[in-house]
Amino acid sequence: MELSHPQSVIRLKDIQAELERLGEKPELTAEDEQSFDELTREFGEVDAHRRHLERKAALDRVRSAASVSERRAPSALAVSGGTSYSSDGYDADPILNPDSVEDRRFRNPWNLSEMRTFDRSPEQLGQELRARALCAVEKMAGANSAIRSAATDIIEAWDDKRGTIARMCLATSAPEYMRAWSKLARGKAHMITPEEQQALERAMSLTDNAGGYLVPFQMDPTVIITSAGSLNEIRSVARQVVATGDVWNGVSAGAVTWRWAAEASEAGDNAPTFAGPSIPNYKADGFVPISIEAMDDADNVTTEVGRLLAQGKDNLEAAAFVTGTGSGQPTGIVTALTGTSSIITSTTADTLASGDIYKVDTALPARYRKMPSAAWLANRGFYNAVRQLDSAGGTNLWERIGADVPPQLLGRRALEAEDMDGTVNNGAENYMAVYGAFENYVITDRVGMSVEFIPHLVGANRRPTGQRGWYAYYRVGADSVNDAAFRMLNVT
Repeated sequence: MELSHPQSVIRLKDIQAELERLGEKPELTAEDEQSFDELTREFGEVDAHRRHLERKAALDRVRSAASVSERRAPSALAVSGGTSYSSDGYDADPILNPDSVEDRRFRNPWNLSEMRTFDRSPEQLGQELRARALCAVEKMAGANSAIRSAATDIIEAWDDKRGTIARMCLATSAPEYMRAWSKLARGKAHMITPEEQQALERAMSLTDNAGGYLVPFQMDPTVIITSAGSLNEIRSVARQVVATGDVWNGVSAGAVTWRWAAEASEAGDNAPTFAGPSIPNYKADGFVPISIEAMDDADNVTTEVGRLLAQGKDNLEAAAFVTGTGSGQPTGIVTALTGTSSIITSTTADTLASGDIYKVDTALPARYRKMPSAAWLANRGFYNAVRQLDSAGGTNLWERIGADVPPQLLGRRALEAEDMDGTVNNGAENYMAVYGAFENYVITDRVGMSVEFIPHLVGANRRPTGQRGWYAYYRVGADSVNDAAFRMLNVT
């Protein structure tokens, strides 16, 4: 580890403090004795390194002064009062040379060997990891401004106090890791350098998966979907959280009980009732085949893989967030509301009428109806049926009635979900529309999709087909955390 001059000084102070602490003990254990000896030896090494940097800086100043004298030209020496700055920059003036501070702040944010871990709490280390990760986001290759913005939002909003997401970001966005992963994705594992192999091993130590390589942070589908938006419209209004474990644990609170209080009367117990909803993350996988010719021809094959993985993830989840069973897959909003008091049945059996739309709207409490995330979710067939109910223009269900599929129904967003019931089947349950505050439907994304490269695909006769592929897997969960925030129309 090569320390800068400021880092050397800080380390010397830390060593001195620890040696003094050990020296105050009346008796030292064998472990303390060993630690004392190691710290004493390290102090000598770091102090020698500090003196070397100072000598080097002094020599650089002499050389610079001599060079300027020979040229007899104006120089930085005249401006700075005889002080120039070495390439190490440990004594750079932040006033006369303001760029020196930011330029040297985490010049290589991925180099965690520079971190001072001695006598620091996990929370303090987590803070530095987050600062480094945010710096890495600005420097990481293969990312546009939207991806950088999404990655920053994820780190700032969802990283825990120990820097779990930040550590993963640093491990999987490093240039060495990106190069190694790209070689693996193209079947060039034999070209991986020792430095790149170390980057792979560091990233693999952060996951509990047996095998596979984490997708680079800038190519993670969660980051890409956050940056580019989702074709799955329920994501646009649902509450999206990033989980770092197998289960997301949240907190919800009921309404606080208020009262009209007489003067000097004892207060009642107005504390809210706390509940702890938990949403498990389920494994999903996918496979991306590609011909050897296409792999050889595509210069941006790794970027394309990231796009395909994100698209496949989005398509798979579209159905799960609506009708997912909650067993081995996320719990869909329809599944969550089925059998609850949130069901509103049609006035006439097996018949959709305009009165049913108003009935659902009236049944939803105003505190949910007026939330920014309040929206309708239904199949396009339902919306087309609703439009035909107003053929005379009397009930004004739609805003902008002349448009294709108007964006609002009764003043609220009208979102599409192909997996909702679009037609009425007589004698059956037809869950045709969900209306409510969708921030009470939580989607938990676990950052860290893993990919395994399959060098050869084989056909039915177990012979190569001239194709390769990527096997990808990740975890996601979803469920309603407050069924009272929704109403679901059942035309039955």
